[in-house]
Amino acid sequence: MTKRTMSMSRHVIKKKTIGKLKEVPFRKMAPNIVTLMALCAGVTTIRYAIIGNWMYAIGCIFLACVFDGLDGRVARKLKASSKFGAELDSLSDFVSFGVAPAILMYQWSLNALPHWGWIFSLMFAAAMAMRLARFNTMLEDSSVPEYWSHYFVGVPAPMAAAMAVMPILIWFDNENLEYILRNRFVCSALMLMVAFFMVSRIPTLSLKKTKINAEWFLPLMVMFVLLISCLLTKPWLTLGLFTLCYVCTIPFTVLRFWRDKKAAEETAKSE
Repeated sequence: MTKRTMSMSRHVIKKKTIGKLKEVPFRKMAPNIVTLMALCAGVTTIRYAIIGNWMYAIGCIFLACVFDGLDGRVARKLKASSKFGAELDSLSDFVSFGVAPAILMYQWSLNALPHWGWIFSLMFAAAMAMRLARFNTMLEDSSVPEYWSHYFVGVPAPMAAAMAVMPILIWFDNENLEYILRNRFVCSALMLMVAFFMVSRIPTLSLKKTKINAEWFLPLMVMFVLLISCLLTKPWLTLGLFTLCYVCTIPFTVLRFWRDKKAAEETAKSE
């Protein structure tokens, strides 16, 4: 083969490769578009926090939660999961559930605590970054025991954001409690507590692989209808109380985790 022929062959191969890179099916793009919508909602939260429009700011955080819950499902349905999408999702979560709530809480309450208010906001954002980094590394860890599949390690990002802004949610329908809910020391303690829960190894409930007994199906459906009714009537208070109920489930989740861990260890010993 002559040098000219070899050069032409490399040129053809290179052209074909470039052509393949340019041809991306839309189904591969769809999950990333949803992720970018979550990112835009998170950044918009910052905008509304700066101008003091608290209701719109909170609404954008929960809109980001909705998009965050959809992008993974869209990727699985379309079989469009990718490393790029996973990295983009983590960056979106950091902005929407780490940076945005930190700035929102600083603007709403923590700026009344000179210097320390900003430090607590930074600690919350840093804890979110570390929590997401650990989550990504655990996805590639094949040595994680099976019983962990029913639990998250620490509080997941969307729930941590909801916990951080919980005082604002309750305040919307109970402005007479402003002296407690908007107190800079109360909000500082809350931000530190949520930051600790994020970076800790405390097991929290994951419903992805949780199965419900058939006898509980109808009662749970009734409770779901009740929850929807409350959301339509008192949306902010309902979301705030729902988040508070989630916090109350953590001790019971820990007890259930230790029971599952003990059962798994006994099974391993018997084998």
